[in-house]
Amino acid sequence: MSRIGKKPIPVPAKVQVEVKKNEVTVKGPKGELTDTFNPDMSVKVEDGNIIIERPTDLQHHKALHGLTRALLANMVTGVSEGFQKTLLITGVGYQAQMQGKNLSLKLGHSHDVIIEPPENVSFDVPKESRGQTVIVDGIDKQVVGQIAANIRGWRPPEPYKGKGVRYSDETIIRKAGKAGKK
Repeated sequence: MSRIGKKPIPVPAKVQVEVKKNEVTVKGPKGELTDTFNPDMSVKVEDGNIIIERPTDLQHHKALHGLTRALLANMVTGVSEGFQKTLLITGVGYQAQMQGKNLSLKLGHSHDVIIEPPENVSFDVPKESRGQTVIVDGIDKQVVGQIAANIRGWRPPEPYKGKGVRYSDETIIRKAGKAGKK
């Protein structure tokens, strides 16, 4: 059996899970997520746990087993706790600020980059960071990760001075600049 797929997913007290054939809806204090899974996988809610079962031991079903379990676990975590990505902005004149719900980035382009948050995603720029930190917060792990990657994509960190937008847990391997004449 899949080591990930056979683990039951504990459902917190505040979270409700509804299964209709291959469509699963998870409701919690932070919001609601719905996803459709492969009809070969059977999803059941028993004794406060979500259990995923597969029909055979074919490689395809083994892969779907673990995938389905991971996606459902992310849905339960998202509606109960949420997901967060922190981005750090490094560079002279590079900064972020909020314009209502939108995020405005000054990244050395001729214009400010304005990013509108999709549904169930919010941005935050803490005052104490003076525009050098951006927090992307939401209930869908895939959407939060993609929005953070899009923000980072506007000015990825460069290896010589480390300027750009990077994840808070990302390390930039720095390169030496030109060597002087001897």
